[in-house]
Amino acid sequence: MSVPVNKTVILTGASRGIGRAVARALSDQGVRLVINSRGEDTLRETAEVCPGEVRMVPGDAASASIVLKMVDEAQDMGDFAGFIHAAGVLNPGPLLSEIAEDAFREVMDASLTAAYQLVRHAVPVLEESVRVGGNRGIAVFFGSGAAEITQPGIAAYCIAKAAEEHLMRQLAAESEAVYTFAYRPGVVETRMQKQARNAEGGGAPTLRKTFRSWKEQGRLIEPEESARGLLQFLERADKLHGRSIRIGESV
Repeated sequence: MSVPVNKTVILTGASRGIGRAVARALSDQGVRLVINSRGEDTLRETAEVCPGEVRMVPGDAASASIVLKMVDEAQDMGDFAGFIHAAGVLNPGPLLSEIAEDAFREVMDASLTAAYQLVRHAVPVLEESVRVGGNRGIAVFFGSGAAEITQPGIAAYCIAKAAEEHLMRQLAAESEAVYTFAYRPGVVETRMQKQARNAEGGGAPTLRKTFRSWKEQGRLIEPEESARGLLQFLERADKLHGRSIRIGESV
């Protein structure tokens, strides 16, 4: 397995932070991209820093129509090789019993519903490609150590990431068209980190203390470092099938 050079990959959550760094790193390697986020202006900024061929599909990846458009664009670009689902929403601060329904749904949609839509609409296309002699594709999900912990102030995010990683394992058990794994990108200096350090709500005091301590201890890495870690794992995707793996972890 290798980075899908001269092939096309769908990338969600591409408008900033780790997603933008991944887009740039893949484009530098010669990967054609269909990039997605809800913000069109910031998505365009990502496209502008990518040296290779890029098409934008702004919109909510939890929507079937948006994902179908991404898949159509990827097929039109040629050699559709799979997707990387990097989108996520934190909505930090409230305890589980305090989270507003719309805020809870937003977190679930960004991680879990969007992951389902990608599997539902992209994997059958990849399965057909394999059936007629094409190579196995990739289905990469951005996981998190939050999938294994309980942390007041980010309950919805912890639940969403646990569910997303389980979705990945289910896909690994069901499909022979893709190599799939969950990439845990590390503690990265992103907008999410800043939101958590300044959160309000019943779970905020503990949350702020934890996230601020990471900043003070110098534990945060830059998005570009995390992107490089992902590219290294893409080289070994066949060895990672069905796994959740943290940046820097041995394959």
